[in-house]
Amino acid sequence: MSQPLWTSAAMAQAMRATVRGALPQDVTGISIDSRTLTPGDAYFAILGDVHDGHAFVDAALANGAALAVVAQAQADSFAPDARLLIVDDVLAALVALGCAARARLTGQVIAVTGSVGKTSTKEALRAVLGAQGETHASVASFNNHWGVPLTLARCPASAQFAIFEIGMNHAGEITPLVKMVRPHVAIITTVEPVHLEFFSGVEAIADAKAEIFLGLEPGGAAVLNIDNPQFARLKASADKAGVVRVVSFGADAHADARLIDMSLHPACSAVHADILGQAITYKIAVPGRHMVMNSLAVLAAATLAGADLAVSALALSRLQPAAGRGVRHDLGLADGSAILIDESYNANPASMAAAISVLGQAGVGPRGRRIAVLGDMLELGAQSPELHRGLGEAITVHGVDSVFCCGPLMRNLWEALPSAKKGGYAETSAALAPLVADAIGPGDAIMVKGSLGSRMKLIVTALEKRFPVKDALDDVSV
Repeated sequence: MSQPLWTSAAMAQAMRATVRGALPQDVTGISIDSRTLTPGDAYFAILGDVHDGHAFVDAALANGAALAVVAQAQADSFAPDARLLIVDDVLAALVALGCAARARLTGQVIAVTGSVGKTSTKEALRAVLGAQGETHASVASFNNHWGVPLTLARCPASAQFAIFEIGMNHAGEITPLVKMVRPHVAIITTVEPVHLEFFSGVEAIADAKAEIFLGLEPGGAAVLNIDNPQFARLKASADKAGVVRVVSFGADAHADARLIDMSLHPACSAVHADILGQAITYKIAVPGRHMVMNSLAVLAAATLAGADLAVSALALSRLQPAAGRGVRHDLGLADGSAILIDESYNANPASMAAAISVLGQAGVGPRGRRIAVLGDMLELGAQSPELHRGLGEAITVHGVDSVFCCGPLMRNLWEALPSAKKGGYAETSAALAPLVADAIGPGDAIMVKGSLGSRMKLIVTALEKRFPVKDALDDVSV
């Protein structure tokens, strides 16, 4: 019989909470959403940007929550016998519980940050390590001031491996998160010009990413991209923080996890690499050079955490893309089909270039075209117009036939495109969706991408509603 995630007594002690009502002994999960909680969960009434979780405490308890964690200031709003743990501040209590979870954890902990590829790398690590032992990892992109402590609080004490994604868009945000997580291995996937609105330049972004070294466990390892121009700066920061082992990955001849050769295919890649002195050949069931490079970091980190390299590499052949990060569907047209590549989760110049590269590799029919549907990239500051226009180079290099642009920032690219490549433009995704749908023909490959604020998922949803959808299969054997 599996052990409960927490006992209510242990939670009360960790959070220094006051108990009200007849609490059950065991708590099986942690929830901050009354709509999705599972009976037996503890519900935390977090104050969000839009809603105050205290408004949903009664609903959570009625839906089977084991208990609710509420603020002292609002405790009198609930029935005298309501099952409550009462704290001064609910988010602070969640942080305290997360720290208690980390203190009891004996497994290997890996933290992932970087300008691009955090979630994909985290999911690859989940697949690789999950094949070798009990593995816990954050869901979706829970990588901020509430997502990290929530993921920690949900971590079973029995986990052999735990993987945490750590994000930021301002300096100083990673430090408190990594000091909660205290990883044995820390990965920085890459440093790129993102969130430039909040930084003086790429070097300042590198310094903010380097905060991850400040929480690394004594004797831990940092895994860094040697091909990135910020590698030397990051390594110097690691040395200054007392990191005793820096493991590099990339195509550089001096990389500790080194790419020897690769073969890129429309829906997968074959890789020959040397990982910490061990030569290995493997397949990744997700396309793109960027996925190949991140796989080097994944295999290095897994090996450092004690996993078997051969088993790790085999798991990459079964890897599935995360939602909005390259998921493929066949769209059924009246006279054939088209491939939809959903990259709509988020975007910055580096991830845009990577997605355009994947589109360039996509297989198309005899009369098929490669169509890019691109929304605004946000938080780029004064360089935004230039960075949007700059996507034109990738569009040309990778043979994209037609481009649809969405939003006032992406108009900079639209105006720079040659007329032959202009598919359509609209200020909003809602206005652009029917233009894209009307343009699709048999054999086409369509890639949709943009920052969350550009709402490009709306276009994906519109296409899926208009055309019958089935999962696109990888018919390439390597």
